[in-house]
Amino acid sequence: MFGPGITTVFASRWKALWWAGGILLTAYCSVPSADETAKGGAEQSQDVKAAHDAINALDQLNDPPHED
Repeated sequence: MFGPGITTVFASRWKALWWAGGILLTAYCSVPSADETAKGGAEQSQDVKAAHDAINALDQLNDPPHED
């Protein structure tokens, strides 16, 4: 579907090694480090509060209160 066909990738050992190396490099670059995922509690709670505030602001813009 995407990229080279399976018969052309594994036509030789060298092509298979390059393909496998590309897959491993993609996986290595895609996974975040432990430092990035272990944010401090205060910093993470600030991010959550900012997200909630943004959602509330959008809700107010999309559905303003009706005055009777």
